[in-house]
Amino acid sequence: MKKLLLVAAVAVMGISANAQEFRFGPKAGYSYSTIKMKGDGQSETSDPLHTFYIGGMAEYKLNDNFAIQGELLYSQLGGKVKIEEADPANPATFLNFKAKQTFHTLLIPVSAKYFITEGLSVSAGASFGLILSAKQKLSTDFGFGIPGFELNADDDRDIKDQMNTLNIAPFLGAEYALENGLFFDARYNLGISNLAKHAEGNEKTTNSFIQVGVGFKFGGN
Repeated sequence: MKKLLLVAAVAVMGISANAQEFRFGPKAGYSYSTIKMKGDGQSETSDPLHTFYIGGMAEYKLNDNFAIQGELLYSQLGGKVKIEEADPANPATFLNFKAKQTFHTLLIPVSAKYFITEGLSVSAGASFGLILSAKQKLSTDFGFGIPGFELNADDDRDIKDQMNTLNIAPFLGAEYALENGLFFDARYNLGISNLAKHAEGNEKTTNSFIQVGVGFKFGGN
């Protein structure tokens, strides 16, 4: 009986020790997203789209230096294009064009972490983004050189059928965690998937983004 109790106590201690290596919690923050378009030897990067992300994370620490982490996040990604042209000789002749693409994305980042110190770690991994919906908003104002005569047009449309659903983005990041569970992190995600469903030749459209956020970890020591 004593041996049985001793084995049970050791087992419980082992489970408790393992449980202390597992931490989880919410996280949220800021996203800085751009779209890059390549084709015919040329490339162009959009103006950034400033949005947010929100979700949760789970971390399993393998030992004092290494851990694996998985997350489930929602974020609006995309980019903006802005063109403003005017005739200096005739201010009534101008063109203002704005295009904004927003990808409502479910992100599943998976990473390996290395702890430089107990609170400071660096990470590398990949974010697997599932584009749930995609919208494009166009706004155009132009004048033909006739004072007082201007035209403008706005257009909102769904472009989900023009896009591939999966956006894979390898990333590098860093995190600083406090003893009370509060942590701050930042990472750069490099989009490698061609999001243009009907791309011709060597045309490619990718989406890269920076994330800076804060969260809280439950569990652990």
